[in-house]
Amino acid sequence: MAKIEMYSTPMCPYCIRAKALLAEKGLAFKDFNVMINPGLRQEMEQRSGRRTVPQIFIDGQSIGGCDELFDLEALRELDAMLGLG
Repeated sequence: MAKIEMYSTPMCPYCIRAKALLAEKGLAFKDFNVMINPGLRQEMEQRSGRRTVPQIFIDGQSIGGCDELFDLEALRELDAMLGLG
């Protein structure tokens, strides 16, 4: 199973949508709340090159945010990246 990491904030609707998709698939992920820890936001920006949340990583590879996650799902590429089916 792939290692999934997400940098997010609790109030972000895109973060909530991305988390819901992963939960719908029954996937566990490490959630880094950048709202309560500003150092995590800096880490996120260094890793992804982006400033917006969510930022999602699969096995250490940045896939982008919520839109990119749903694009991978629509293209039926997400399951392969996650090692599902």
